[in-house]
Amino acid sequence: MSALQVRWCWRKDLSEFRGLSERERDGFLLVLEWFENFRLRNELDAGRDAAKAFWRTEVLREGRPREQWQLEQWESALHWYLKWLAACEEANADHRSLAERVRAAVRSAGARRGLALTTKRCYGAWAARYARFAGDEREVLQVATASRFLASVVDDEDCAYSTQKQALNAIAFFFKHVCGVENPIFAVKLRKSGTRVPVVLSKRETHRVFEQLEAPWKSDGRYGLPARLQYGAGLRRSELVRLRIKDVDLERGTLTVRQGKGDKDRCTILPKSLLKAVAAQIEAAREIWRRDREAGLAGVHIPGALGRKFRRAAESFEWFWLFPAKQTSMDPNAGVRRRHHLLAKVYGDAVRRAAVDAGIEKRVTSHALRHSFATHLLEGGADLRTIQELLGHEDITTTEIYLHVAAGSNGFGVTSPLDESGELGAGSEESGANQGCALI
Repeated sequence: MSALQVRWCWRKDLSEFRGLSERERDGFLLVLEWFENFRLRNELDAGRDAAKAFWRTEVLREGRPREQWQLEQWESALHWYLKWLAACEEANADHRSLAERVRAAVRSAGARRGLALTTKRCYGAWAARYARFAGDEREVLQVATASRFLASVVDDEDCAYSTQKQALNAIAFFFKHVCGVENPIFAVKLRKSGTRVPVVLSKRETHRVFEQLEAPWKSDGRYGLPARLQYGAGLRRSELVRLRIKDVDLERGTLTVRQGKGDKDRCTILPKSLLKAVAAQIEAAREIWRRDREAGLAGVHIPGALGRKFRRAAESFEWFWLFPAKQTSMDPNAGVRRRHHLLAKVYGDAVRRAAVDAGIEKRVTSHALRHSFATHLLEGGADLRTIQELLGHEDITTTEIYLHVAAGSNGFGVTSPLDESGELGAGSEESGANQGCALI
């Protein structure tokens, strides 16, 4: 965030550009704001590639017919923007907005300190929001401004305590590791929110979801095994998709989760009922790996110093993904084409659709399978400490949230007094119907 480099703003230059009428300028502003929001949302660098991606996914979106004059005007606006970028480069000017520069600085600081990718993205997004709130470079460096921003998050957004704490940690990281403020003190008090009960599926509901994912009329049923494995081993979604061949031990019936939440490794169970299916999946992955090697593709991504220390490991089968992606893609960090693992969002969307198709009237996400794993273990008599180890919870109080379904047919370990009452004739339907008539 050096103040020495010249800053250019396309909005300011567009407002002063004399080659457009007022109506054309308004049209350019509309589409370029649209483009900038798309680019920042998808974390794309400004340039021709981002413009092509915007045109392909937003402008030419299926089901959204466009008038010819719109396409011509929007194309002219993007051409103007690309010429403006070229002028920035020639003048050695920084075209990025304050929010974009703050986010880049936070992510760079996070990389130096070894933060996980999801943490860097999270902190960067909060820092960018704060920069937009502050408005200019002087204000963004003021602790008082940060206090007002955090107060607005707490008071105006009605978000969970964990979200408030996340925002506080992100802004504190920005001041400590980007601005160099050793101990920033923010005048804000976080608001505690009530405990939320997780969404839990019954065993019958989980199998209905699996049946929908594996139904023959679905595309290829490729999400059925991942869903069964996530439920059967209690995995987080990110842990599931990042499983590698070497992490699966068919002989011992275990899975090893590498670099889970908190950068911790742990072991969990591999369900016996899935051993044959997982073995078949390993062979299917082996065939994809063999084709990639014959095509001369770069090996899979290996994080951190391991990738530098074991340079050939990326091309070995044991480091290959258990659930590889169907298509190869460009690695934005390394600049090479390689095969990624199954995309977490794609898998999560498939689980949500399957729950809807199964007629389950709950807010089901892929994480509900992990909640259901823990709850069903408790109902089966497993002790809380074992479940904590399998889930990878640092604090057992996190695991205790599942105690609301510790035992009993209805999950609470108690029987309703209505079911125990002998006065209603064991709760017969006829008796209930007669009682209803009498009341009427």
